[in-house]
Amino acid sequence: MQVAFAPSGRSTVGVEWELMLVDPTTGELAGRGPEVIDEVTAARTSDTRHTATAELLTNTVELTSGVGRDVAEAIADIEAAISDVRRATDPRGLELMCAGSHPFAQWYDQAVTDKTRYHTLIERTQWWGRNMMIWGVHVHVGVEDVRKVMPLINALTLYLPHLQSVSASSPFWAGERTGYASNRALVFQQLPTAGLPWALDDWAGYEGYLDDMTRTGIMADATEVRWDIRPAPRWGTIEIRACDGVSTIEELGTLAALAQCLVEHFSRELDAGHPLPTLQPWYHRENKWRAARYGLDAELIVDRAGVERPVRAHLEELLDDLLPIAAELGCRAELEGIRRTLATGASYQRQLAVADDAGGDLRAVAAHLIREFRGGA
Repeated sequence: MQVAFAPSGRSTVGVEWELMLVDPTTGELAGRGPEVIDEVTAARTSDTRHTATAELLTNTVELTSGVGRDVAEAIADIEAAISDVRRATDPRGLELMCAGSHPFAQWYDQAVTDKTRYHTLIERTQWWGRNMMIWGVHVHVGVEDVRKVMPLINALTLYLPHLQSVSASSPFWAGERTGYASNRALVFQQLPTAGLPWALDDWAGYEGYLDDMTRTGIMADATEVRWDIRPAPRWGTIEIRACDGVSTIEELGTLAALAQCLVEHFSRELDAGHPLPTLQPWYHRENKWRAARYGLDAELIVDRAGVERPVRAHLEELLDDLLPIAAELGCRAELEGIRRTLATGASYQRQLAVADDAGGDLRAVAAHLIREFRGGA
């Protein structure tokens, strides 16, 4: 199977942000996404760069930026999208918030969006599919040469745990404290084509994978590859999908900047003829679990010899390496947000602190997430 990889500007950036619709008083999820999306879509004009679309559950609105020349342009699109959504949600008495999971919602109270692809997914995956009460961030980064795509994905997989740790925001599940920083990471990988990517050497290997999967009826097309990082052939990008849904737009910009700078860094290494770093697949699996369990307190395996480093220290070193690239790409301020997160805590840490202060009342966590979405961390 031949799969065309669309032309794309090198290291251009786009973001997708999945948001919850909630009742402002109770914090309960509100399944009113279809009517909100219909109103926002009807108000679009020819120069609107952003979109608001449906996701698996009707309690979700997904915002997507246009193609950004830099992170600031992509984030400006998302800010405009939020304004448009607010014009639909405010009169309806709805609030917006985001995290990798809702603190106390139950799967059986949620409605599935009435689309064939979602009904097909639920029919196949059953209980696990209905439990996908998860919200995430996807970052697209443009790649100018299809020959780079799989080598870049293999190298970037080494840094998915770092992105997962910084974005971790799902410490609660259905009213329970899970003990995980990112419970979403482990729930999402239960879908049959989700999880860590297969280590494929080149684009031909990816085409062979798709051929196998579609020929046997496992998938219909490339959009059903739900890896934590995957090619997006239609857009000519690499799409990083490992991140929990962050709670503030500032954190969204930070993730976009980190993803963009990592792709550009490794692209330059390929241009220079340097080998890219890789890890054994069993180390990748262990690192993903550690990041999900411990978040910013995780110790990660960072090379093929099995050397371990605290993710905080490794992030600081990575930041120093990437800041010159960030300055060139115009996202230095956003990338510096990593240090703010390390200093003030990721969303999962803030949520746990609020729950402790409220004597375990998770309604206080929902109220906290609503406030953060409006006003920042």
